[in-house]
Amino acid sequence: MSWWTSVLGGALGYMIGGPLGAMLGVAFAGNFSKGKSNFRGSASDYRPGDQQRVQAAFFSGVFSVMGYIAKVDGKVSKSEILLAQQVMQHMQLSEDMQKAAKELFNQGKHKDFNLDEVLEQFRTECHRRTHLVRMFLEIQIQATYADGVFDDKEYDALKHIAQKLRFPMHELERLIQQFSVASNSSSKLTIDDAYLILGADKSLTDKELKRAYRRLLAQHHPDKLVAKGLPDEMIKLANDKTQEIISAYELIKKHRGMR
Repeated sequence: MSWWTSVLGGALGYMIGGPLGAMLGVAFAGNFSKGKSNFRGSASDYRPGDQQRVQAAFFSGVFSVMGYIAKVDGKVSKSEILLAQQVMQHMQLSEDMQKAAKELFNQGKHKDFNLDEVLEQFRTECHRRTHLVRMFLEIQIQATYADGVFDDKEYDALKHIAQKLRFPMHELERLIQQFSVASNSSSKLTIDDAYLILGADKSLTDKELKRAYRRLLAQHHPDKLVAKGLPDEMIKLANDKTQEIISAYELIKKHRGMR
């Protein structure tokens, strides 16, 4: 059963609570046709850490914080709005789900949006699922590059978000560097780019490189992410990241003459 089926069934009010639940309530209100769900449940069906609850929190957090980042430099550019729409389309969201995601994005742009409360609840809901937090940050980093300019305010916002989510700062820097390579490189990936994407040093032995590759691949494995609470609608993003990692490793293998 999809997490949003439960939302439509009326479980939303007590499914999550807090700022994430409140935003979801607004986002889904009136966006879906009546009678799409026959779900009946109780609050005990959705304990912190349960997959459907984590999925709902991830969906709500991703698009609302994306809206916040789009506004952090004082204005929301057309390219930033376009990026949000592209992410929604890339996820192959239904028309109704896109309406809900856009509403969440708009709530994040609002001056009364409480970023710290949202991040604190999101961290709690994730229940130490570091792979999910990493995926969340990767999506937000992508949002900062939407207008082609990565400025100091956006960088400070990302650092603040990472700190609130207790994500290591050196890992955030690595993710930013990786995305910078992916967004600025030409269609032909270079060896230097490949090493940056893997977050690996050229001095690593073949065995060490393979271990680093497998670790990175495991962090982005779509099935594992979904099992930990990534909404099914976002699996395409995870697949794309996985393919990027594989391509980088294959290029390095060829360059090193590895089997």
